[in-house]
Amino acid sequence: MKTSDLSEFDLYLFHQGTNYHAYEMLGAHFVEQDGKKGVRFAVWAPHAKSVSVVGDFNNWDTRVDPMLRIQDGEIWECFIEGLKEGDIYKYAIEPQWGGPHIMKADPYGFYAEKKPNTASCLYDLSHYEWKDQAWQDRKAKESSYERPMLTYEVHAGSWRRSMDGEYLSYRELADQLVDYAAKMHYTHIEFMPLCEHPFDGSWGYQATGYYAVTSRYGNPDDFRYLVDKAHAAGLGIIMDWVPGHFCKDEQGLRHFDGSTLYESDNEQRAENWEWGTTNFDYGRTEVQSFLISNALFWFEEYHIDGLRIDAVANMLYLNYGRKDGEWTPNKYGDTGNLEAMDFLKKLNETIFKYHPQALMIAEESTAWPLISKPVYMGGMGFNYKWNMGWMNDMLKYMSLDPIYRKWNHDKVTFSFMYAFSENFVLPLSHDEVVHGKCSLISKMPGDYWQKFANLRAFFGYWIAHPGKKLLFMGGEFGQFIEWKYDDSLDWHLVQKYPMHTKMLEYSRALNKFYCENKVFWEVDFDWNGFQWIDPDDNENSVISFIRKAKDGDDFIIALCNFTPEVRHDYRIGVPKKGVYCEVFNSDDEVFGGSGVKNGDIQSEDIPWHNREQSIALTVPPLATVYLRLRGTAAAGRKDDKLEEPLDIEGKPETQAESAETAATAKTAKKTAAKKPAAKKPAAKKTTTRKTPAKKTTKSTKTTKTTKTTAKKPTTARKSTTRTTTRKKTAKAANE
Repeated sequence: MKTSDLSEFDLYLFHQGTNYHAYEMLGAHFVEQDGKKGVRFAVWAPHAKSVSVVGDFNNWDTRVDPMLRIQDGEIWECFIEGLKEGDIYKYAIEPQWGGPHIMKADPYGFYAEKKPNTASCLYDLSHYEWKDQAWQDRKAKESSYERPMLTYEVHAGSWRRSMDGEYLSYRELADQLVDYAAKMHYTHIEFMPLCEHPFDGSWGYQATGYYAVTSRYGNPDDFRYLVDKAHAAGLGIIMDWVPGHFCKDEQGLRHFDGSTLYESDNEQRAENWEWGTTNFDYGRTEVQSFLISNALFWFEEYHIDGLRIDAVANMLYLNYGRKDGEWTPNKYGDTGNLEAMDFLKKLNETIFKYHPQALMIAEESTAWPLISKPVYMGGMGFNYKWNMGWMNDMLKYMSLDPIYRKWNHDKVTFSFMYAFSENFVLPLSHDEVVHGKCSLISKMPGDYWQKFANLRAFFGYWIAHPGKKLLFMGGEFGQFIEWKYDDSLDWHLVQKYPMHTKMLEYSRALNKFYCENKVFWEVDFDWNGFQWIDPDDNENSVISFIRKAKDGDDFIIALCNFTPEVRHDYRIGVPKKGVYCEVFNSDDEVFGGSGVKNGDIQSEDIPWHNREQSIALTVPPLATVYLRLRGTAAAGRKDDKLEEPLDIEGKPETQAESAETAATAKTAKKTAAKKPAAKKPAAKKTTTRKTPAKKTTKSTKTTKTTKTTAKKPTTARKSTTRTTTRKKTAKAANE
């Protein structure tokens, strides 16, 4: 890491808001001065009467190491000889009006004491030797838009804990988490905020040390090792970043030099009453230098691959979360925060200037236009945006009993009205599994088996829907309880209960299929990669569509059935003549499904859905099915290695399992016998039909499938009563 002088030019840039490496100038740096080795301290505190550096090395005496105000009149500097790494320090700031000194951590400090202590720690960032050049070279040649992006969102303190219930260190996460994510075929790991923060319950979203990776899990080089290991395993690292607001703890940025500094002089702008925090002042140029430098710092000093910017709506709207009288319109009488808009554009332009392959992902929950479009096109300059509308609609839809879904069919299809207006990421994040919202699988209706079937069907639809993907930890194996930031995930569920084990293997197989098939990610952001077959079959709660790669001959048909009924002889139009084979089925028994499957299906010269060719297939209950034209090969990130079952090293059981886990086990035994398993011959019936079922011949040019089943629909639960052998029933009961 470089250290720059406090030159007139650097200071000018800092005050202009364009010193994008301000951390090389401000903060604590090991230097040699007049032949003496020590640490140079520099801090921005324009309103202070005096400033000194205090720590154990001078018995916290404010008189021993005073700082001098340099020529710009706003920055203070001093050099202290003989200090070493690990020494703790703070700035003792005397306000203009005198009185007691304010004890502040270093805004540009690279390391901090482990909570509950709050001092900054001296750390030399120049030691680590990176080993990820191959990753950097490969990334420089690729465009993320045309590559798979399947992100695993993680809270480092609760993904897994040690045998004693302690945090895993960055180095332990480098071994365990990276290995797990790679074997699960994720492409990126996204960490919730890792900046230093005082309160665990804030999850890192209320920071005090923007330049200090939290000491909870180790030191800065330990985190660098984690990033290095991830890159070696082919995984990108994304970090949540919070430039919208900061916490009010006394050692932090609020009233840093006795007056408003990082926050606005206008109390309405500064106060974030909803969250109990303080908003940054984006109109202050030195704050712009602080924040933009910080974003670059994570890319350059920690080699991260992207930032997910939290709460962008809170930045953009003056009235966000505020009542009447708590905000003032901008000069045009509107709700937009003009300074924040300019800051975000400047931030994104700067990041892409220095790091063209960066991922800048906005968590923006409104319909603000062009969030993920370049600034020169009138956009905000991000390259991705979370699709919060899709997430809210689909979770509401999936929580409904299937009997009511046909009256809410628009929740499944509405996202396609705007799917290509932004470069979307489809998030199933931590925010959806906390505060009484229930875990993903607990949101699913029905009995024990149906909950898993619903979740599998939903995941299949999610993977096939245009857009990049993000899933919060625990969702992949169907954790029943909500996420708890102060405890490990319930890994024992995977070890002890077969349905959770199968759910994990389903997620892994689905992830692998996603990565291996270009159709799901090569053309994610325009209509060339997507085509409807039938969006209108609300009566059966079935949708069908096509995903295509750049090569139009490389396509997959996705069909989703959101009811527990088996649809026999269900007809859909297909783009080409030939034999269609089922390449993925969420109802496979290996994944815990009922085993309703299709063999090869020959297309027929029966016009359907405005297409000349059509096929009739058996649609499994609560399932997503992918079909491919035989003779076309998958194109994507191929991995032909034989996969072994995941070895989950779970945390040890406590003396008594939670009541919910015990209830889950009891429910499993009760409902497993009801597991749907339609007769396998039913699937074979539709594989090579040459004549259509009687009910499908009435309308050969319709664009909507209404009642296309030749047989009375079979519900998932009813189909088990007489078609399952005693052996299967006994096996299900044991599960």
